[in-house]
Amino acid sequence: MSNLVRFKFYETALEANRDKQILAENGVNGFIANEQLIQSDWLLSQAVGGIQLQVFEEDVEKAKQILQDYNDNEAYSLEVEHTIKDPAFDFVCPKCGSNHIYRDDRATSFFGISILSSQKFVCYYCGNEFTH
Repeated sequence: MSNLVRFKFYETALEANRDKQILAENGVNGFIANEQLIQSDWLLSQAVGGIQLQVFEEDVEKAKQILQDYNDNEAYSLEVEHTIKDPAFDFVCPKCGSNHIYRDDRATSFFGISILSSQKFVCYYCGNEFTH
């Protein structure tokens, strides 16, 4: 029978459960240790080594590769359409020419009231930030 080994350590249960789910979707069983203990008293985290994701010994290399592939793919943004029908604005991104843009109200408003005359926009396609 295979032994469980400590595979990865986490500060939050959310991160541990996310990785456990990613492994499960790829055929690797994972188990979380210390989750309830640390959630009930987070000061014990240091004493018990944090929340642990455990896998079987023979699955360690496969689990490493699965999580590495996931992290590598997460770095790429989702593909979006370069142009869309009926855009919200009548201008385009100055960098790529896409009309798929949105207004970033966080930078120019205070409690919903605009504090600047020019507004900041962000392009969904290339991520360019610009004012108009």
